[in-house]
Amino acid sequence: MWTNEKILRIATRQSAHDLCCKAEDFYLTHNVIVESGNSPLARKYLKLPFSCQLVTYGTNVVASVSPGFREITERYLRRTDTAHAFETPSIHLLNDALEPMGQRICFMAEYFLPDMKRLTQLTCDYRMRLLEREDFAHLYTPQWSNALCQDRSHLDVLAVGAYDGDRLIGLAGCSADCEDMWQIGVDVLPEYRRQGVASAITSRLAFEILERGKVPFYCAAWCNIRSVKNAVRCGFYPAWAEMTAKPVEFIRSMIGKERL
Repeated sequence: MWTNEKILRIATRQSAHDLCCKAEDFYLTHNVIVESGNSPLARKYLKLPFSCQLVTYGTNVVASVSPGFREITERYLRRTDTAHAFETPSIHLLNDALEPMGQRICFMAEYFLPDMKRLTQLTCDYRMRLLEREDFAHLYTPQWSNALCQDRSHLDVLAVGAYDGDRLIGLAGCSADCEDMWQIGVDVLPEYRRQGVASAITSRLAFEILERGKVPFYCAAWCNIRSVKNAVRCGFYPAWAEMTAKPVEFIRSMIGKERL
């Protein structure tokens, strides 16, 4: 039987694999800094080892760092508390310290877990269909790039589509990012948004994942209000947050080298 406590234990155990720390580190009242490594049980898409990765489940910050970044991270965490370590203006201090080493903060995201007391299988006015790998193999196109990932197509395992007649109008897909947790992504065609399609296919997929003995999880940027609302509407709650440093050249390759 799934409970919130069981799901959270699985999530913190996975985060411990990702960061090379102990699951109980996330429940301490003081910050923890560990050395990052190439854990075989980490989420499959992570590029390890981290130079500087900060994670919080709300009570402290656990940092997974390469040796050359430990002192910078220690100084940063001494100067800020958990609530402010993941936001500006504090982040500017960390960026200033990272930049001489060719790094800056790149990824910042909030992760959601299902609240088993609130998770609800929602409906919409469109037909929904469960899709296996062979059913969505042809759907690796830009309009479904959140639900499916071409670069990691081998991890995509299951999806739920919403259809207006024979036309696919919404797609929620999940990737087997690690042994016990599958991540959900969702796309809805612009003209079909604000009709409950996203929440219907997301919640249906969450239940399908749970029935297969895996934990569904959901990721969104803090400023992506539409995505966050979808998670909350389905019965997910914010469980942890992550902040990741990457090489400056990697960041520029994502946004282009031109300056404002």
